[in-house]
Amino acid sequence: MSQVCNPELQENEEFFGRELRSVYSPDVNHCQQLCTQHPSCSFFTFIQPDSGNEDRHFHCYLKSGTRTQSTLMGVTSGFSLKNCHLDPQPCLSQVYDGVDFSGGDYKTLFTSDYEGCQRVCTNDPHCQFFTFFNGSFESVNHRYKCHLKFSWTVPRSPWIKTVADLVSGFSLKIINSQPDTSKQTHTHKCQIKLFRNSEILGNHTENLLAASPEHCHALCTAHPQCTYFVYTSDNFNCYLKNNPDEIVLIARDGFTSGIPGSTCQPDYNWAKRTITGVDFWGSDLSNLMADSAEACQRACTEDPLCQFFTYVTDRFAWRTIRRICYLKRIVTMPAPKKVSKLANAVSGFSLRKCVSGTAFTPTEQEEPFGESEVVLL
Repeated sequence: MSQVCNPELQENEEFFGRELRSVYSPDVNHCQQLCTQHPSCSFFTFIQPDSGNEDRHFHCYLKSGTRTQSTLMGVTSGFSLKNCHLDPQPCLSQVYDGVDFSGGDYKTLFTSDYEGCQRVCTNDPHCQFFTFFNGSFESVNHRYKCHLKFSWTVPRSPWIKTVADLVSGFSLKIINSQPDTSKQTHTHKCQIKLFRNSEILGNHTENLLAASPEHCHALCTAHPQCTYFVYTSDNFNCYLKNNPDEIVLIARDGFTSGIPGSTCQPDYNWAKRTITGVDFWGSDLSNLMADSAEACQRACTEDPLCQFFTYVTDRFAWRTIRRICYLKRIVTMPAPKKVSKLANAVSGFSLRKCVSGTAFTPTEQEEPFGESEVVLL
């Protein structure tokens, strides 16, 4: 990967290379940030909404390898900003008129305008982006409806394996980067409630990989619809479940269940601990030599993009990779599952990452119709 910072965008030029993945993105700048966060992406091509190929509108193609290019109207291409030393969690202040962010809904309410919807999203720590239907929306019953949407911000390794003489862990930046999901400011940390050798019955809504029961607890706490979780230590599976009506526990060896910490300050001590005999496989950002797992964790913490790591100890079977520290990351910036054109819809992102330009406070709430001002429609 080139060590030169190149923020240049090239309109009507398509870049070719090894395609890593295709994701939805509302504009080229968001697409460039996705490429920057992806561990292997070097360059990208974004298909604009005015492109002649409607099937590919809002597609962001992340790529690596040897780059070639050719002219194609309606696309914009550019490069990763990994070497530009920018904020890895950028402010996404752009609002998109006539655009729908599909999926990720966890709560709906009515607001008078999209600004009110964005304000509610900004004040809700679970909300990453929103879609608002204005007063001219085709479906009368859905006019002025605000959809709050969720996407993951807690780092999760895509693959976790048991491998002797490896040590894995997380960047200590995680402790300060995650929002407080409690409804008010708390001075005490959560006392994580775990039920050892127990399973909570019920169908799961999402299955993730987690390094420990405490990591699974953090994932459940971060998800607005998780009422409890089940963790299996033999395969690192973290099952998030949603049933606010009852909790049914049964004894089961090798299972750990728990309840999210939604009413206190989240405890991220799990991020401080290193895990021996575990490999966070893949998602490599870079690698370097290190004398210990602790030194590897420090290197990950100091790297603005690194989220987690795997360290190869000097006892590992393959001598050629002993004492190598692999720095890793995944994409955790807000990213809608799908982006499409939709008349009289307005979509955008939470402004919590915006240092300036917003005066929202954690206690401010969107006022309903009729309380402080009467609006005749």
